[in-house]
Amino acid sequence: NGRLLADAESANIKIVELFCLLHDTQRRNENIDPAHGQRAAQYAQTLRGVWFDLTDGEMDLLTEALTYHSDGYTEGDITVQVCWDADRLDLGRVGIKPVPERLCTNAARSPFVLEEAYRRSLKRNSNGQI
Repeated sequence: NGRLLADAESANIKIVELFCLLHDTQRRNENIDPAHGQRAAQYAQTLRGVWFDLTDGEMDLLTEALTYHSDGYTEGDITVQVCWDADRLDLGRVGIKPVPERLCTNAARSPFVLEEAYRRSLKRNSNGQI
C-alpha cells in the first residue's frame, strides 16, 4: 500500500518504506497500546545513521508519522499522510474495513485501492502473510 500511495501522491518513498517497516515494531500487544507510535519513533532515532540515513527534515517527517499514526489525524505533509493511509488500508488484518472519510489522500480513497487493500489485508489475516 505504501509504495502505491507514495507513487500516486508523489510522497517521499524512503520515508514511507521506513514507516511501513517500523510503525508497529514497538507494539507490546495487538490490542490497545497507545504509546507504541512514540516508542517506534524513539527506536527509529537509534537506527538513524546505522541502518538508514535521512536528512533532519526527513527524520522529522518520519518521527511525526510514527508518533501519531494511531491517533486518527488526517492533516499534515503529504508524505506523512501517505504513511498513515498505508497503515489504515491494512486494517482488515484486525477485521476493520477502512472508511474513506478517515483517510488522508485521494489515492487511498479510490474505491479500487480501498477494495484491493482490504482484500489483501484479509488474506494476510487468514494466513499471516500475503
